[in-house]
Amino acid sequence: MTDRSILHALKHGALARCPSCGEGPIFDGYLTVRTACPCCGEDLSHQRADDAPPYIVMMIVGHVVVGLMLGFEIAFKPPMWEHAAIFLPMTVIMSLVLLRPIKGGLIAFQWASGMHGFGPDAERWS
Repeated sequence: MTDRSILHALKHGALARCPSCGEGPIFDGYLTVRTACPCCGEDLSHQRADDAPPYIVMMIVGHVVVGLMLGFEIAFKPPMWEHAAIFLPMTVIMSLVLLRPIKGGLIAFQWASGMHGFGPDAERWS
């Protein structure tokens, strides 16, 4: 296996680009992963992102939103409808914004680490 930089791969994946060449799009739609890169032909069908990206997004968004909500409550003591009007849209927007780069980064991490068929033993496990 050639040297695969995890940092470069993560950067490319977070930008929704192929972890190998950094040029081709990794997604075909919002979250559907392409089977191969249209630029370099890297096989992306081995990826196993599955449920990890939503769990990571929930952990990040939950910590940020709950922290802000508690601070907002202590500072201003607003009624519940203000909490809902502010923090429900914030939660949805943050989740949608973070999901795609985190999924791309996770796929790129798998590629750089040689996991799930991206490594030198890909033919043996396919």
